Amino acid sequence: MALTAVKGFNDILPDESGRWQYIEQTARRVFELNGFGEIRVPVMEKTELFCRSIGDATDIVEKEMYTFVDKGENSVTLRPEGTAGVMRAFIEHKMYAQDPIAKLYYMGPMFRYERPQKGRYRQFHQIGAEITGVNDPLADAQVLNMLTSFFREIGLTEPTLQINSLGCPECRPAYRAALRSFLEERIGHLCDDCKRRLVTNPLRALDCKVPGCVEATTLAPSVLEHLCGGCDDHFSSVRRYLDLSATPYSINSRMVRGLDYYTRTTFEMVTGLLGSQSAVAAGGRYDGLISQLGGPAIPGIGFAMGLERVALLLGSQEFATQPDLFIATMGGGERDVAFRLMDGLLKSGVRVEMDYEGKSLKSQMRRADKLKARYSVVIGENEVASGRASIKRMADGFQEEAALTITGIQLLVKSVKQ
Repeated sequence: MALTAVKGFNDILPDESGRWQYIEQTARRVFELNGFGEIRVPVMEKTELFCRSIGDATDIVEKEMYTFVDKGENSVTLRPEGTAGVMRAFIEHKMYAQDPIAKLYYMGPMFRYERPQKGRYRQFHQIGAEITGVNDPLADAQVLNMLTSFFREIGLTEPTLQINSLGCPECRPAYRAALRSFLEERIGHLCDDCKRRLVTNPLRALDCKVPGCVEATTLAPSVLEHLCGGCDDHFSSVRRYLDLSATPYSINSRMVRGLDYYTRTTFEMVTGLLGSQSAVAAGGRYDGLISQLGGPAIPGIGFAMGLERVALLLGSQEFATQPDLFIATMGGGERDVAFRLMDGLLKSGVRVEMDYEGKSLKSQMRRADKLKARYSVVIGENEVASGRASIKRMADGFQEEAALTITGIQLLVKSVKQ
C-alpha cells in the first residue's frame, strides 16, 4: 500500500511555494511598514485556551478542533486559529508591562477537522496581525487600511472590504434577545445546528448558508439598530477614518463572525471568485479577550487571512525562481572551469545552474529551456583558451561576448537584470 498524505493535509511543492513566498514577503513588508513585529507561537496549546477564548458553543470548539490527551494526561489542541495563542503569549510574558500597545503579526499552519474543499483544508495556513492597548477607532482604521494595502501590493483588485459592528456586552444582550424572539417564530425553517444554537449563540443563524436559514433570517432585526451610544459613535468614527483615507468599503449588517470574543468592529475581505468560500481575510475587535484569558483589561483588534485562498486569487501568475544563467560545457575537460565559475557567481549573488551528468550539448540546452534560464553560456576548449565566451539571452537569442570571469559575467547579467 502506497503511503500518502493524511486527508486534508497538503504538500506545497516548489512550483507553488514561490507564490506563497511572494505573499509572505509582501505581508512582512506591508506589516512592518506599519510598525508591526513578528511573533512566533507554538502550534499546540492547552485545550482550555481555545475553549475560553473562542467559545464552547462555536463550531470550532464543538466539532473542528484536533484535541487529544498527551502522555502527561494533559488535554492539548493543535491551534485552530492564531489570536488566542498570541494573546496567551502577550499575557504570559507580561508584554503589557513594557508597553500595553503592541503591534504583532504571525504566520503559520492552523488545524481544523472539517470537510476539505478548494482553498480550505484541515491543515491550512494563516497570516494575521493584532494591535493591543488601543480603544480608539483610529486603530481599527489603521488595521483595515493595512489589510487593503496588502491586497493592493500583491496586485489584486479583489477582494473588497465589508464592515459591521457587533456592539458590546452592554448592548448586545438586548439584540440577542430580539433576534432569538424573531428566530423562535421561524424555528421550523431553521437547520438543526441553528435550532441547537438558538439559546447559546443565536447570532450564528445570520451566517448560516443553509437555504432555509438564509430565507428565514432575511428580515431579521439588524444589530446596527441595537447599538448603544458608545458603539454607534465608535462605528461612525471607523467609517469616517476610512472615508478620510479613501478606503472603499461596504456595510454588511449580517456579518457576525464565528468566534465569541468579537466586539464592536468586525470585517471581512470578500470575493466572488472562489465560489462559496467568499471570505479571504476576516477579523474584528476583541476588547474583553485579554482579561478573559487572565490578563489586564486591555483592548485589542486583529485579523487573519488564509494563504491558500490568497494563492488561489493570484491564479496562474508565475512565481517560480528562474536561474540567471545556465552553464553548458562541450566536454568533460571544461567542467572544472564551469564549476569554479558557477561557485564564484553563486557567491556573488547570481543564480546559476549547470549540467551535472555530462549530457550532450543539445540535452543541456533543453534543460536550460526547461528551467527558464534568462541567459546561457557554452564553455568549450576555445572559450577556455581565449578566456571569453558568448552569453546568450534565451528570450530572443541575442548574444553578447563577455570575459569568462566571475566579474565579467556578473556585470552583464546583473546590469540587464536591474
